Amino acid sequence: MAGWRVLIHMLELLQLLILLRVVISWVASPVSRHPFVELVRTVTDPILRPIQAVLPGTGPIDLSPLVALFLIHILQNVVSGAVY
Repeated sequence: MAGWRVLIHMLELLQLLILLRVVISWVASPVSRHPFVELVRTVTDPILRPIQAVLPGTGPIDLSPLVALFLIHILQNVVSGAVY
């Protein structure tokens, strides 16, 4: 049971990092080499890149974080429903 809780908390952390990436994209340069920015990009890129490859182009608006957050939310509900 504790393993499922860890998974749910890891998914919550991933959601937070995706939201941070969105905020960072508004305020930081796309070529920023700040260690925190690189950490957030390194963690979120494996999640967002495949979604970006599937989504049709929407110009300057990247909808992949929205899709990723939605999918993570669904996964959390499935895991929570299976455990509880």
